[in-house]
Amino acid sequence: MALPDKIHVNDIGKYKELSNFAGANMNAKKNKYNAEKTVYNGVKFDSKKEAKYCETLDVLVRIGEVVRYEMQVPFKCVVNKQKICTYKLDFQVQYKDRMEYVDVKGIRTRVYIIKKKLVEALFDIKITEK
Repeated sequence: MALPDKIHVNDIGKYKELSNFAGANMNAKKNKYNAEKTVYNGVKFDSKKEAKYCETLDVLVRIGEVVRYEMQVPFKCVVNKQKICTYKLDFQVQYKDRMEYVDVKGIRTRVYIIKKKLVEALFDIKITEK
């Protein structure tokens, strides 16, 4: 497709020839909660806040306060042999004397609140919000 002499900024994404242009992604869907995906240590996080918490955990591991941690830990929620959902916990943190279950949240949606309560009830854990 030949490029016209003038292109409106909202139409840049329609032209393959301009796909490397800095503004070509202007029509991309924006995150509903304005969270900005962030890469830390080669891992893509859903928000800056989550990446920052992971960075903090790395420091705590280096100084010996945290033994280890896991990210995006799945909890399969099954009630009466029926799968209701799978809840992905942001971080499961192993300290020397305890396990901590952490979700890094900016906005607490209704669905999140219900899923959190369901996981806490089914697995007898307490999820900490950061």
